[in-house]
Amino acid sequence: MHSGRRTAIAAVAVLCAGPALGGCLGIGGDPDAGTNGVGKLPAASIERQAKTAAAGAHALRLAGTVVSGGQSYRLDMRLRDNGGVGEVSSKAGTFQLLRVGDDLYLKAGADFYGDGDDKDSQAAAAKLNGKYVKVPPGDPAYQQFSGFTDKKVLLADLFVLDGEVSVGDHRKVDAVKTIALNGSRGGSLDVSLKGTPYPLRYVRANGAGTLTLSDWGQDFTLAAPAKSQVVDYGSTVGTTPKK
Repeated sequence: MHSGRRTAIAAVAVLCAGPALGGCLGIGGDPDAGTNGVGKLPAASIERQAKTAAAGAHALRLAGTVVSGGQSYRLDMRLRDNGGVGEVSSKAGTFQLLRVGDDLYLKAGADFYGDGDDKDSQAAAAKLNGKYVKVPPGDPAYQQFSGFTDKKVLLADLFVLDGEVSVGDHRKVDAVKTIALNGSRGGSLDVSLKGTPYPLRYVRANGAGTLTLSDWGQDFTLAAPAKSQVVDYGSTVGTTPKK
């Protein structure tokens, strides 16, 4: 072996000796090195910082699955303090939700409405096809779907971990390092270890869905649809979406 090569090997051995060994081999070391330091805190402090960060962001994107009222929904929503917009899928079909202030609009194809057999229902459904339906606040559909567009309501659900909350493993959501908070009776919340400690993933207890959160603080346009695209379903159509 050439003396130069022996010298290089010896130098690497010195660098990797002791505490540095784990770093040379890609194991061990401090998992919180280069992070925002949140992973070193107690569970209650991590949860508090994540809650504060979430409340302080004026916009975000939320996507994934959630079980509500015994039904499973897949969501892909953009949320702001004054409303939200996005797509929801369920066994009844796929539809779009838009809420601006207190005004909730639902947009879907004709198959989403009526039972498909009755001629009157078919005619009513045809009027709704591809239109934004303005849902009156007193309608059951308003109560059922408005929560999917409500940033405050959805974020409050993130911080419901069943049982005693403890600090879990270091993980990743996409390429971002996270620290997990685990409920002793189910549920987990991944909190970002990069920059602001936003919640990035929420796994609901008892298989009730998984949500990912992204685009924190990234604004987007939220506006009511043109009047020509809106049907007032409370006074004009008199039908309700299939459940």
